[in-house]
Amino acid sequence: MVRLRELTPDDAVALQSIYSPESTRFLGRGPMDAAEARSAAHDAAASAARSPRMIYTLGLDVDGDLLGIAKLHLDRSFASAGYVLRPDAWGKGLATEAVRGLVALGFGHLGLSAIRAKHHPQNPASGRVLLKAGFEPTGEHAGFTTYAIRSP
Repeated sequence: MVRLRELTPDDAVALQSIYSPESTRFLGRGPMDAAEARSAAHDAAASAARSPRMIYTLGLDVDGDLLGIAKLHLDRSFASAGYVLRPDAWGKGLATEAVRGLVALGFGHLGLSAIRAKHHPQNPASGRVLLKAGFEPTGEHAGFTTYAIRSP
């Protein structure tokens, strides 16, 4: 069963696998080392406890295996979605499910009117994820292909 869930400090090892050299190739950052993964897991758990909550960093869990991360940022001038998966989880529709989950959270519980996303132009698979999740292309900005989805 696929679900988005809150991260815990116990997810640090899985985060290193998710933020691998292959997965971070187009993210503008490098892979996570052990210390950074521990810090990221701690920060995600702390963010979940804040009110108002500005960043939702959720784990994509499949039958107890953390395969990816889906983020919804509310700390910008517009809400934005992002995601990253372990390479062995690519091509299975899981990123699309994760993004659809973020959209449901954003438009449902959070009452957002729109969500934006972007991807590196050399990563067309990420663009296909966004299109399948209902996003529409909006152009380019700062070297990235941009998308948006509006609340129905």
